[in-house]
Amino acid sequence: MSEVVRGDALQDLIVRCLREGTPIEIDGLGKFGLENNEIIFRPSERIRVFLAYAEEDRPMVKKLYHHLQKAGFEPWMDVEKLVPGQNWPRAIERTIDVTDFILVNFSHRSVTKRGHFQCELRHALDVADRVPLDDIFLVPVRLSECEVPPEISRTTQYIDLFPDYEIGFQALTNMMTAQMLKKRKKPAKSKRRIL
Repeated sequence: MSEVVRGDALQDLIVRCLREGTPIEIDGLGKFGLENNEIIFRPSERIRVFLAYAEEDRPMVKKLYHHLQKAGFEPWMDVEKLVPGQNWPRAIERTIDVTDFILVNFSHRSVTKRGHFQCELRHALDVADRVPLDDIFLVPVRLSECEVPPEISRTTQYIDLFPDYEIGFQALTNMMTAQMLKKRKKPAKSKRRIL
């Protein structure tokens, strides 16, 4: 049975853990720390990238995952992030909802395959509908020669990681970095309070 911790008890638990040197991090979002005996939260500056793929493409996508990590991104891949007993469909949907970019990895094996890859793709398309039109969110990535589904290719440019993986990877990371800089420079809209 799990114990419920509320309010001040949660704060005390966080302070105790931090004083003992136990790091507290919310995966991909940031870390808690102590400054002058006050709890502070430092949001992660790393760009969050969700990797959608078909199981048959796992080795290539795992390579992409590790290269994104090395390049300073915060990639999310089910086999790397899910823990035993976790409700994986819910975790995947939540992660797609908060990610900065979703890389939908297509190959000649995945475009016609039925299964969870198609569910992830549909959820990503739903989330993409809520993203401002000028923002890049869903990025089709071709791992091999294949047709990107027409629903996506009609409006969204894809990137190839073949025949030259390095050139494709560099173009992909340059685009994501430039997009995040553009997003961070946008002035925050002032909020009006209605009484």
